[in-house]
Amino acid sequence: MASGPDLFVVCKSCGSEVSPYITECPYCGSRLRKRAPKLEKGGIAKPVKARRKAPAIPSLGKLKPGEIPGIRADLSLRPYATIALVLAAALATIGWRAGLYSFLDLAIAGPIGSEYHRLLSSSFVYAGTGYELVGLVSIGLFGWLLERRHGLWAPLLVYGLAAVVGASLALVVDPEPIASGGNGAALGLLCAWLVPELLARRRGEETEADMFGVAAFAAVLLALPIATETAHVLVGLGGAAAGLAIGLPLMKARRR
Repeated sequence: MASGPDLFVVCKSCGSEVSPYITECPYCGSRLRKRAPKLEKGGIAKPVKARRKAPAIPSLGKLKPGEIPGIRADLSLRPYATIALVLAAALATIGWRAGLYSFLDLAIAGPIGSEYHRLLSSSFVYAGTGYELVGLVSIGLFGWLLERRHGLWAPLLVYGLAAVVGASLALVVDPEPIASGGNGAALGLLCAWLVPELLARRRGEETEADMFGVAAFAAVLLALPIATETAHVLVGLGGAAAGLAIGLPLMKARRR
């Protein structure tokens, strides 16, 4: 059997017995409760429900360098390999201009004989500032995109392969080639990164890639031989072909 309501309550201030349905003591005026209890049918007061405490709001700890609220910084995403490629090209060009070695020690100017290192080293030395700016910006951008997708080994592999294939093509086709700079390596990085984007769009999937921007980079890199004679057109075409060829197996490689 349910128990009925209390017949009285005791005022904590004066000790008087008062009705349980009032909010203030009639003897001393002390506050008994915020509001009188509601009565159900039959004159039985509803039990007062305990107020639930609001759930604690989770708070973030002190942010570390490189973090933004809600996102943990991941130092492994820094493009160390791409930075190394850009720095190597800048230092190689500075060393040549400072007279530490001859331009022909690294670049290609005619047959190279047994100096096969020029197939790769020629991509690191630039004869013109404008050419170097365009090349290093392109290498930095698309190298970073590849490194973010696959890891630091990807831009190193693609850069080396595109540079060697492009220089080899120029040597085979042109009897007296003059080639230096990274137009072939940059086009290789661009094409290797672009392959998955093109295939995704062919399947009808949406991608975040700005194809107009990519096309602008590709057009400028392909047009570099018009502006400077050391940017060989065959080096660029060979590098682009190497990037497209390696882009397919890169798609099957495990992403970061």
